[in-house]
Amino acid sequence: MGPPDDRPDDELLPQVSAAVAARTPVDERERASIERFAVEVARLDHPFDEDADPVHITASALIVGPRGIVLHRHKRLGIWVQPGGHIDAGELPWDAAVREATEETGLPARLAGDGHELAHVDVHPGPRGHTHLDLRYLLEAGDADPAPPPGESQDVVWLDWTAALAVAEPGMAGILRSLAARFPT
Repeated sequence: MGPPDDRPDDELLPQVSAAVAARTPVDERERASIERFAVEVARLDHPFDEDADPVHITASALIVGPRGIVLHRHKRLGIWVQPGGHIDAGELPWDAAVREATEETGLPARLAGDGHELAHVDVHPGPRGHTHLDLRYLLEAGDADPAPPPGESQDVVWLDWTAALAVAEPGMAGILRSLAARFPT
C-alpha cells in the first residue's frame, strides 16, 4: 500500500495502528512496545502532537545501505541511535522519518522499496519526561558519507552490523540483528 495524501489524524491513526498491529516483533522489547502502543493511542486525543500529551508518536529512520546502517550520537542523550524525531502537524510519519534523516545526517535518504515499510516499533523515554511511541521506517541512502549540518550532532557514521551492535543503545539489538540478516554487508 502506498502513502495516502495528507489526512487528518482520525484517518491516519487507523492506518498506522494497523501497521503496528501487523508487525511480527523481532524480540520481546518490540512485542511489549507494540502492546503499549495500542494501549496508549487508544487513550490519546492527539497522538501525533508532541504538545498534547507527554506520550506521543514519533518517527525514526533506519537508514541501510551497502555500508551497513547509519547511526548518530544523540545530542542530548549521548547514546548511539537512529535519526528521528517529532512529527510536524499534518505530516505523515514516514515523511517525518525521511525529513528527520535528511536534517540530521545530510544524506539524501528515501523510503526503501515501493512504499513505507514500518520496520520496527519501540516505546522509550524521551527528553523532558516524554514517552515516545516510535515508528521506525526503513530508508535507503546509497553509500555517501554523512554530512550533518551545523547545529546537528556531528557524530553521524555508517557502521557495519557488528560495530552497530557494539555501540548502539541496547534496545536496538533486536532490530539491528534482524536488519543484518536482511542486508548483509
